[in-house]
Amino acid sequence: MKSPSPEALLEVQDLELRIGDRLLISGLDLSLRPGESLGLLGQNGSGKTTLLHSLIRLHTPARGRIHLAGQELRHWRGRALARQVGILFQQQQDEMPATVMETVMLGRFPHLAPWRWEESRDLQLAHQALTEMGLGTLADRQVQSLSGGERQRLALAALLTQDPALMLLDEPANHLDIAYQISALTRLRERLAPDRALIMASHDINLAARFCDRILLLDGDGGHLLGPAGEILSEDHLSRIYGHPIRAITVDNQRYFHPA
Repeated sequence: MKSPSPEALLEVQDLELRIGDRLLISGLDLSLRPGESLGLLGQNGSGKTTLLHSLIRLHTPARGRIHLAGQELRHWRGRALARQVGILFQQQQDEMPATVMETVMLGRFPHLAPWRWEESRDLQLAHQALTEMGLGTLADRQVQSLSGGERQRLALAALLTQDPALMLLDEPANHLDIAYQISALTRLRERLAPDRALIMASHDINLAARFCDRILLLDGDGGHLLGPAGEILSEDHLSRIYGHPIRAITVDNQRYFHPA
């Protein structure tokens, strides 16, 4: 295998992912640079979540190499890895009693020295993230009292507070109203330049088209298509991947996709 590109934040070479005997992804080569956003699209079970989990060592690839900031992923230590990569899980685990502020401050844990309390900058980042996600007035609320959409925005705020170089988003629009879908993803996209990148798994083709520079289409049988969003998001490609006719319309110079 070739050496990873020094400019790449993430480099994936000849990656093969399996769940049991089922082949999900085969021969994936991927390079992601700071400032870039990548969308993962495909049917349920096509490997989107498995790929995200592989990039944070929650799933072991059957073959291939993953480099993060020039260093092989398996060589990163836990706290350093958590400063470099953060993930928004598809399902939030917040059953423990805690306030909104206590929960969002968990994002600062990888940045704190052992036996050190949060400092003013940590608190400032947390307050800023809550404000950006429309939760600035709810800092003292118990998490259990929040709606599903508010909990999702809290999870996004915790990710912003963590401030990783690579953000992994698994269905970030879950439970969010349309206005919050757009505003939250706009905030995340604004954070990318100059030294961060984003990978987003989504069922929403139009959100991926709006916020992602490149698209990785997964067919769930090992095959994939990767390239610029304008090239990969076509009626033919999407219809084949989803097993149903997908049509595109253009409104105000923006393409939108819908099932036929």
